[in-house]
Amino acid sequence: MAIVEKNREFAFTAEDFNFLRKLSNDYSGIQVPDERFDMFYSRLSKRVRKLGLNNFKEYCHYLRSHHEHEFTEFINAITTNLTSFFREQHHFDYLRDVVIPELLVRNVATKQMRIWSAGCSTGEEPYSLAMTLLENVPRDWDVKILATDIDTNVLQTAADGIYTEDRIADLPLEVLKRWFMKSKSSPNNVKVKAELQKIIQFKQLNLMQEWEMKMPFDIIFCRNVLIYFDRETKAALAKRYAKLLASKSWLFIGHSESLNQICSEFELVTTTSYRKNT
Repeated sequence: MAIVEKNREFAFTAEDFNFLRKLSNDYSGIQVPDERFDMFYSRLSKRVRKLGLNNFKEYCHYLRSHHEHEFTEFINAITTNLTSFFREQHHFDYLRDVVIPELLVRNVATKQMRIWSAGCSTGEEPYSLAMTLLENVPRDWDVKILATDIDTNVLQTAADGIYTEDRIADLPLEVLKRWFMKSKSSPNNVKVKAELQKIIQFKQLNLMQEWEMKMPFDIIFCRNVLIYFDRETKAALAKRYAKLLASKSWLFIGHSESLNQICSEFELVTTTSYRKNT
């Protein structure tokens, strides 16, 4: 790859970048193209500075010799977390209008719904799911959401459920009144109500490693995650999702993603919304 020389605080070479992106790929399966060179520098220079190192060569050496201590910080720094409440609203509309009514009939014997938000970032997606479910499912039903991410920092933000007011600026007034309150610990911020937090379990998970979950899920949201993987990894993940989904259940993926010619175990039912065939 050709590196454009820039006046940088720390020397960052193609060799450094290749080492770091291979480390990321080996752990997470995420493909890192050449175009992410500047992003890696921007995100990781904060770690180089904090550790008092002189350049990225020293940081690569530090990662090798302090792997257990530094690796989580490394992954957290390079993970992209872009999300918002009710992002891709059409998914939540379909959930409300089609999926939930069918599950209310299908699961009437158990009165249970199980949902997985994979790649939940700072929590806006699972909280949006929780709002949709609690507004449309009878109170005597047992509804649980598992929310996972590889980044431990964003998981802590998600579990705290505290957001700056700009994060909720586009939400309707009735949603704000129903599901948010002023944060006691951060007066300028808002906090989601405990009713939402009660049905969500936040947990760190690397999609490339073993999954502890064995239960069949009714719904899996894995949006804007597959885009980072190669075709073979996408196919493998889709098959793993299919195994964890109950019969004829749903998988929601991101607006720029598709399972077309990748996994035959799902059929497209609406925009980037899939249903397990069997």
